[in-house]
Amino acid sequence: MTPTGSDSARWQGELDALAEAPEADWLERGRALTLQGAAESALAVYSQAALRFPDSLDVRLGLAGLLWQRAAHAEAEAVLRDWLTMRPGDAAAAFLLTRFLRERGRLQAAAEVMRQLFAHGPHDTDTVIDAVELLDDYGRPQDAAAICEEAIAAGAEDARLYAYAGMLAIQLGQFARVRERYGYALAHHPDAVNWNIPLGLAGLQRYADEAHPDLALFREVLQRPGLPERTRFSTLFALGKAYDDLGDYARAVDVLRQANASVHAHSQWSRKLWKRSVEARLAAPTNAVTLEAPTDWTPIFVVGAPRSGTTLLARLLARHSEVCNRGELGWLDVVAQRLGSTPSGQRQALQDAAARYAMHLRQDDAQARWLIDKQPLNLLHVDLIMAMWPNARVLWCTRGARDTALSLWSQSFHDAAHDYAYDFDDIAAVIHGCARLGAHWLARYPEAVRSVSYEALVEAPEQTLGDLLPWLGLPASAMANAQPHEGSISTASAWQARQPVYTRSAGRWRHYAPYLPELLKLPEH
Repeated sequence: MTPTGSDSARWQGELDALAEAPEADWLERGRALTLQGAAESALAVYSQAALRFPDSLDVRLGLAGLLWQRAAHAEAEAVLRDWLTMRPGDAAAAFLLTRFLRERGRLQAAAEVMRQLFAHGPHDTDTVIDAVELLDDYGRPQDAAAICEEAIAAGAEDARLYAYAGMLAIQLGQFARVRERYGYALAHHPDAVNWNIPLGLAGLQRYADEAHPDLALFREVLQRPGLPERTRFSTLFALGKAYDDLGDYARAVDVLRQANASVHAHSQWSRKLWKRSVEARLAAPTNAVTLEAPTDWTPIFVVGAPRSGTTLLARLLARHSEVCNRGELGWLDVVAQRLGSTPSGQRQALQDAAARYAMHLRQDDAQARWLIDKQPLNLLHVDLIMAMWPNARVLWCTRGARDTALSLWSQSFHDAAHDYAYDFDDIAAVIHGCARLGAHWLARYPEAVRSVSYEALVEAPEQTLGDLLPWLGLPASAMANAQPHEGSISTASAWQARQPVYTRSAGRWRHYAPYLPELLKLPEH
């Protein structure tokens, strides 16, 4: 791998100067050349160092990292895989390779690297947690949970592992295991209540009895002195959800007001910036460049105001044997931000962006030809969607504004992007902006955008889906008895979306109207 060519004399000079130097000097020189932008010289140094110091992990990591920066992805992967063949328990090399694979959308391959790392012997708890967090962030909760459970089965006693196992079990719909794992964490660590466990427990079922021990736990936690603010408001949300289940709407409102006020006091969300963003989308012309549509796959974007039925619709569609639901990806917003500094009309920039996003949507674990991204606020980027994929289908979920607002206000979100959800005026701005955007896109792209009413979906799910399938280009015959590709739900709907479709959340706002007059300021439909 030693470079050749007109500059070989200079590179050879670098190598000659280091000929008798210790490993540390080679590493220092390689890093310095990299920082100076002398990538070819740095590559020569790292390549020769790998031959001189074949047992050095630092040299291999440096060489692989430099190759990756230079887009020599296959070579970088080979360097790390060769190392792991000899040292399969090396966590640093495994984690770096996992990150590289994820960047290329190879999430299944990335998960396999992590699984193989732990198959070759035990690791300390912090390494296990790092792997679990990494895989969960990559949308691989099944693999993260497997690593957790293998550590627990091997005798791990750290309460943090049990809390992580419980959190992952929620996403996977393993609700009995959630209670078992959370129970262990609560019994074995005094700070376990600070790990969102009350909120997780509240989402496991619909409470029917005020004597349920969870309610006693929530109340006891709220009485603890010195309770961290985050634990306090998340537990209030848990207790509010329990009161809602019991039909005690007055007490639900009381504790939810406390919870929302606590979070809203620290919110950085800007209503002004949101409105400007919406206006900018409405005023923008269509993109000057439109790429050719792919012929072998179709992206489906399920969008709308959050809590408008996006999770339910995406999961029902994923029952189809040719549909894969990727959940809420964040990549389209990243692509939009990167293209924001690129003058409109540059085809190459758009092609690169489309290819990058497609890697993360298609991935390497499914043969489905229709793939869903159900990030609701992709509603902001429909022009970009249609420029990159003219064959895309956009499903705009609509729901009564009062029910949507109540559902948002009743939830605790972990993402600061949803900090509007703790104030009714902010919520109203988001709902209104989403309605304007949806109507705008429907008028601009009538062949590619379809609105789906939440109320109609829950009232007649099979009919609603049956009407959508021909428009999506999906054969209806593959829907019957099909199993969804998606195995996890990471949103607040993890339990709800797995229940039989029900109608009780349609018109739910009426129970709250006497206690939440703010709802009546919103349109009913």
